[in-house]
Amino acid sequence: METLTDTEAARPGDASAARPAADFYDGSCYTADDSVGYLMKRVVLSVVQQADKRLDVHGLTSAQWAPLLRLHTGGAAAVADLARWSLTDAGAMTRMLDRLEKKGLCRRVRSTSDRRVVLVEITPEGRTAVAGVPAVLAEVLNELLAGFSRDEWLALKAYLKRMLANADLVREAH
Repeated sequence: METLTDTEAARPGDASAARPAADFYDGSCYTADDSVGYLMKRVVLSVVQQADKRLDVHGLTSAQWAPLLRLHTGGAAAVADLARWSLTDAGAMTRMLDRLEKKGLCRRVRSTSDRRVVLVEITPEGRTAVAGVPAVLAEVLNELLAGFSRDEWLALKAYLKRMLANADLVREAH
């Protein structure tokens, strides 16, 4: 089985970018149960629900651990960047960060390069709270990938990255 590397799968401007839209679906007989989008959404919801169950003992929900994990791995970020990364709006992210700040898990700081910019950074307490999240996510994903070969796993990642690259092209075109 030939698989693409992560870089090849996500590379914009490759041959797949020039191809016309696929015609796999027909609106006259479309059903959600056969939709790749619906199936992906169910998988994502399953990951979130399973992770939330396991992280409940730490008092964290996906809405809370997701931005904390991003701050933990990526460093300080603007609210708008966290909102984009979390696929939520800036208002909802601001309210979530208010709650996380009250818990002492993050704090807002002025950018040293541009005093008009407010960044959010994780606190030591936030690092402690989010420390177990990667292991939980790995455990949940490995459970959902039971029975997949390494080649199938790599292919799945490549296909999803290719779909995301197509989504970026569609977004730019409209």
